[in-house]
Amino acid sequence: MTLRAASSTAVLVCQGRAIADGRFAVGRFADPIASQLLEPAERVIVDRVRAGQVPTDGADRMAYEMRRRTGLTMVPRTIAIDDAIRDHAAEQVVILGAGLDARAWRMPELGRATVFEVDHPASQQDKLRRIDGLAPTAGRLVMAATDLASERLGPPLEQVGFDRGRVTTWVWEGVVPYLTASAVRATVGQIAQLSAPASRLIINYQAKSLPATVMRAVMRLVLRLSRQPDPLAGEPWRSQWRPEHMRSMLSNNGFDVNSDSDLLTLSAGLDLPAESNGSLRNGRITVAVRR
Repeated sequence: MTLRAASSTAVLVCQGRAIADGRFAVGRFADPIASQLLEPAERVIVDRVRAGQVPTDGADRMAYEMRRRTGLTMVPRTIAIDDAIRDHAAEQVVILGAGLDARAWRMPELGRATVFEVDHPASQQDKLRRIDGLAPTAGRLVMAATDLASERLGPPLEQVGFDRGRVTTWVWEGVVPYLTASAVRATVGQIAQLSAPASRLIINYQAKSLPATVMRAVMRLVLRLSRQPDPLAGEPWRSQWRPEHMRSMLSNNGFDVNSDSDLLTLSAGLDLPAESNGSLRNGRITVAVRR
């Protein structure tokens, strides 16, 4: 991501949610806002996947499969995080690296909460353009632009009304794999300083997996050789975590882990295609509570 371009990964994830909406885990998963956040050109492949129009060209097929599998991954991931938010009604909800997250526009449970979206200035400007005219369901929506790679989290949040004395739910989805381990630890340390007792931290992270890393590299190579746009370009995985190491890091920062499950376990009963099991096995959701 550059100073002038928003995250292509955020677009990919939003495409995945739009693909899954109304098709998988109906009654548990829904994101009717996702398609509204996409540009017309970004919706073309979404419509193709939803219609089951599989390309015959190898390169186009790879792009198609990437979106389709992203959609399958987003179902248990979104449900687990949404459930954790609902289970702990907080006055403040902070979404870190918000990208094209749609919770502030689709979750009525946030009607009494102030939702703070924290993201890189370029990504946030792009999102503000995309959401023009969309009314949030959150009680209050506040944008806090900051580059966490070079700036601290507290000042920009507190400048727009965040109160560290209030119980908060923190959502950190789809960001940790793109940060170094030291950057993850530093950010968790800042979150701990800003969290009142009983605040919750919901983290989506990637477990260590050589097959998943190799498959990701192969997929990107095929896209590059076929001259197809690579939505993962410039945003490589920089950290993967063993659950016990994640638990230890959180404990060292004053958080007790309530749950830590892989997406495959969380997908039980959702009637997803079995072919998605490999990718679901490596993604994880942990929910921790501030002591």
